[in-house]
Amino acid sequence: MELLEQYNQVAGKEVVEHLKQLAEPLRGMKVVHVNSTRQGGGVAELLRKIVPMMEALGLDARWEVIEGTNRFFQCTKGFHNSLQGKTVLISESALEEYERVNAQNAEELKPVLQDADFVFIHDPQPAALLKYIPDRKGKWIWRCHIDCSRPYRPVWKYIRNLIVDYDASIFSLAEFAQPLPHPQYIIAPSIDPLSEKNIELPANEVDGIFDQFGLKRDLPLILQVSRFDRFKDPLGVIAAYKEAKRMIPLQLVLAGGGATDDPEGEVVLEEVKRAANGDPDIHILVLPPDAHRTINALQRAADIVLQKSIKEGFGLTVSEAMWKGKPVIGGDTGGIRLQVVDHYTGFKVRTPEGAALRIRYLLHSTEKRFEMGQRAKRFVKDNFLVTRHLREYLALMIAIFHGFEDRIDLSLAP
Repeated sequence: MELLEQYNQVAGKEVVEHLKQLAEPLRGMKVVHVNSTRQGGGVAELLRKIVPMMEALGLDARWEVIEGTNRFFQCTKGFHNSLQGKTVLISESALEEYERVNAQNAEELKPVLQDADFVFIHDPQPAALLKYIPDRKGKWIWRCHIDCSRPYRPVWKYIRNLIVDYDASIFSLAEFAQPLPHPQYIIAPSIDPLSEKNIELPANEVDGIFDQFGLKRDLPLILQVSRFDRFKDPLGVIAAYKEAKRMIPLQLVLAGGGATDDPEGEVVLEEVKRAANGDPDIHILVLPPDAHRTINALQRAADIVLQKSIKEGFGLTVSEAMWKGKPVIGGDTGGIRLQVVDHYTGFKVRTPEGAALRIRYLLHSTEKRFEMGQRAKRFVKDNFLVTRHLREYLALMIAIFHGFEDRIDLSLAP
C-alpha cells in the first residue's frame, strides 16, 4: 500500500486528500531538513517520518545531519539549557568551535543547501549554517523545538543574531516565540500512529515485557520514558514514586537512552541510579535508540505514564502514551500543557508530592483511569498526529513562497 494511503484508516481519507491538494503547488520543489542527530530524541523521530511523507507527496525532500566534535556538542547543550532558562556561561573558545563546525558543515552541504527551495534548520546546533551560505536560492526557516519562553538573555542574544536573517521561524507554542524581524509560525509536534512505537501490538508481546525486564505482574506499573536529562526530572519521578509507595504498593520503570548530541546523559543516569538506591521495584532501563517496539510495549503495559518535566518543548512521549489510552501525569510546563487537559486526559503537576497524590488517585479509581485514557486517545487523534503536522508545514511553505499575495490558488502550480 502506498505510504500516504496507510493513513486513511487512522486519520481519515479526507485528511490524506487534503494533504495531496496542499502539496500540488509545491510538487518538485527541493526541501532540505537539517538537524544534528539521526538517532535519539524527538526531532529525529519526526524527521524520520515527515521527510518520506513529503517525498510521497511529490516534493524533492531530503534530511541532512551535521557532524560535530565533543566540544561542539558541549557548547550546543549549553545553548539548549540556556534557552530553557538555565544560567550557562559559554566561553569564547566554545563559540569559536561552534562556528568552526558550522562553517565546515556548510562547506560540505553547500551544493545541497544553495540549490534548495526550502531549508528547515532544526534547533540551535545548525543555526549558524545560514551565515556560511550567502548565495542561497530558497527560503530558510529556523525550527525551534525548545521551550525558550524565558531564555538566559546573553545566550539568546547570541543565537538571535544567527537567526534574524532567516525568512521565518517556527515554535511549538505561542509563549515560546521571541521578538524577531520575520514571520513566526506556531506548529506543535506530532506522533506517527503507524510507527513501530505506536502501532497496535499483540497482547503476548506486551505481556512479555514483564518477564523481559523482571517486572511484577501483581504490582501497578508506573512509567516514564525520556532521555536521562535533568529537565525531564527523573529524580522528581523517583521522589513521587517513593511518596506514593508509602500508601500503595507499586513499581516504577524509568526507560530511556541518550542522543548523540547530548553529552550530559551519562552524568544524569548515574544520579538516577544513586537516587534509586537499590530499590528492587525501581527499574532503570537504558534502551538503544531503535527500541521502538519495546517502548511501545512498556507504554501499553503501564497503568499510568508520567512525564514530570520541569521544562519541555513538547514531550512526544505524552502523546505516545495518550494514543495508547493511558492517562498521563505531566509537568505543568511547556508543550505538556497542550496535551494534558487537567482532570480530562490526565493531570498537570508541579511537585513530586502532587504527582504522588495523582498516582494514588488514579490507582484507586480504575474506572476514572479508563475514562481518562479513552479521552486522551481521542484528543491525540484530533490534534497530534503526523498528518496534521505535515499539513501545517505545507501551508507554511505555500504562504512563504507566495509572500504577501492576497489570494493563493492551490489548483495551480507555481
